[in-house]
Amino acid sequence: MVFLSILLLALAFLVGTLPLGHWLLSRRGQDSRLSSAYNLGVENMVRRVGLGAAVGSAALDAAKGFVAVLTASALGSPELCVLSGLSAYLGHLNPPRVLYGPLPPRGRGNLVLLGVFAALNVAGGLSLWLTLTPIVVYAAVLGLSGYVSLATLAGLLAFALLAAFSPLALVAKLGALGLLGAAAWRFKENLGRVLDRTEPRLGDDVPMEGKRPDEVLAAFMIHPLTIEDFWQTRRFAWMRPLVERGLLSEAAVRSVAASLRPMKIGELHGIRTVGGQSIRAYLLSSPLLPEVFRDDPALATRRAIEGAKLARELGASVFGLGAFWSVVGNKGLDVQEAVPQITVTNGGAYTSGTIKAAIPGILSHFAAGGRELSQATAAVVGANGVVAFGIARTVAPQVRRLIMIGRDLERLERSAVSLRRANPGTEIVTSTDYATLREADLIFTATSDPNPVIFPEHVGPGTWIFDEGRPADVHESVASLPGVRVIPGGVVRPPGGMTSSVDLHFGDGAVPACLAETLILTATGEHHRKSLGPQTLSENINFFVEQAEKLGFEVVD
Repeated sequence: MVFLSILLLALAFLVGTLPLGHWLLSRRGQDSRLSSAYNLGVENMVRRVGLGAAVGSAALDAAKGFVAVLTASALGSPELCVLSGLSAYLGHLNPPRVLYGPLPPRGRGNLVLLGVFAALNVAGGLSLWLTLTPIVVYAAVLGLSGYVSLATLAGLLAFALLAAFSPLALVAKLGALGLLGAAAWRFKENLGRVLDRTEPRLGDDVPMEGKRPDEVLAAFMIHPLTIEDFWQTRRFAWMRPLVERGLLSEAAVRSVAASLRPMKIGELHGIRTVGGQSIRAYLLSSPLLPEVFRDDPALATRRAIEGAKLARELGASVFGLGAFWSVVGNKGLDVQEAVPQITVTNGGAYTSGTIKAAIPGILSHFAAGGRELSQATAAVVGANGVVAFGIARTVAPQVRRLIMIGRDLERLERSAVSLRRANPGTEIVTSTDYATLREADLIFTATSDPNPVIFPEHVGPGTWIFDEGRPADVHESVASLPGVRVIPGGVVRPPGGMTSSVDLHFGDGAVPACLAETLILTATGEHHRKSLGPQTLSENINFFVEQAEKLGFEVVD
């Protein structure tokens, strides 16, 4: 009897693992990963695969739960039927790779549960009130909240409580509790989205690529710049008082952050181009702190690839890499290669374009303040990089002396040779010593360092600093020096009055240029203009500057 029971439970698990819906959609040329109501909502799934395929897939999932319990009922044990329902549900949520290979992740499994409850009443010996009440609770909570995940957990909680007070044996009560636990683990990301208010409700108009001609959807990957940013999302805010009271260490928080896969934490609303096109943008995050990008680039690349897959599953057409994400995976090349189904961009072209547009204004304002630009000394920090070297190339003809600062002196010298040939009237020097910055009247900085690199001891009185670094290269204390002006670079205001559920640290209604590039790329559909790798084409820089003006994007100076 025990052996037969174990055999039936194993059979129930195998029935639950059957990828029937996946096979059905695959036969119709559909990718179930991209056609999942779990990611896109029921309406979008029906729109993408058709009503017949959607109903057929749903019926097959319900049949798995029903057949698993019906088979176990042959032994006449209600307790075994409950455990078989749990086995089928676990099999549906966790199909083993050894049997089917890398299948797409399963959805919520609600239809499997519906089949389980139907069979528990019809063949499993459980009373109508014990099997129907969870469904009624599910419907009530869904109607009140609109959240499928909350409704499912409420229904399973009702079942677990009813089972606890029923005459069922302990093993069945534990099985009911197991259903609740399995669902809670499956819905942990959905619950986080509910807390962050980014989870769509049933009936919401969820955006999707190609759904409406006047609306496009982008996704953009961000990360916390400091541990304080980690508390922005409600799903993690509860940790803050524990850290402040010493009950949880910052090291533990950082470890948790490094273990988390990408998640949707926010959305940009209200972006509307001059032509009336609406741009929706999901903010995704794997909350790696800046030092992780330096210490474990392989992990960062893996998370960026996972983020690109999530963006595609959510219906976006373009995936942007922001802040330190923009340099992982060979500046996005490896991410694009791993996920060719979505356009990936590191935002470098429009970032360069905003700098190119901003520098003449900065130099003009500097000269208008009574400073003689042709006699000034300018410094460029991070000049080994593409962006900073572009700044050096723009500034060199207009100043008397240019200091190029970077980590690799040999590379700096090679770059300086070309600048000296093009600008024979400008003295160009190279250095790895930040102390030389005190000689500069103007400082331009664009490094990829996760921490500030310019401090008060590096800056002379009255210096103007253009800080393109993200996170900022200039320590906040520098701004308090007499006459010093710190100008943030690469800040853009999208058209239409944008609002964000997450503080991006660029001011109200403003975004970094790399995010703006993602939005422009999505709006224009010119995906071949994407920025990938270390090289940035001049024609692409000009394209984004021109399109930004046409669409209504404004550079903030």
